[in-house]
Amino acid sequence: MPFVRIDALHADNDRLEALGRAVHEAMVDAIGIPADDVFQVLTSHDGVRSMIRYDSGYLGVQRDDGIVFVSVTFRSGRTTEQKVALYKRIAELAEKYADVEPRNVVVNLVENQSTDWSFGNGVAQYIT
Repeated sequence: MPFVRIDALHADNDRLEALGRAVHEAMVDAIGIPADDVFQVLTSHDGVRSMIRYDSGYLGVQRDDGIVFVSVTFRSGRTTEQKVALYKRIAELAEKYADVEPRNVVVNLVENQSTDWSFGNGVAQYIT
């Protein structure tokens, strides 16, 4: 179960939905998660009550306020090749579904172990 957080500036519900769909489809394609394995928190920041700060030229990539941050937490075990394919596929589908330029897609992967998950009822389903 990957847990996905997506943060974007001034995104309406349609754009957030498109970003969520893009990231989920990329995970199905690149790392083989089940199609019904969807757990996402999608957040729009308005620049007044919440904000996003970023370096517009870090590592030579020119970003602007179309920036989208994607953080995926999942169990360890994916190869470097799978992760690289996931980055590429997220950027491709974010552009296709949400009109986000690939230069504005920032992805962070966080790995953990089976013991780090509970899917409800206070039970560690992956280890019991």
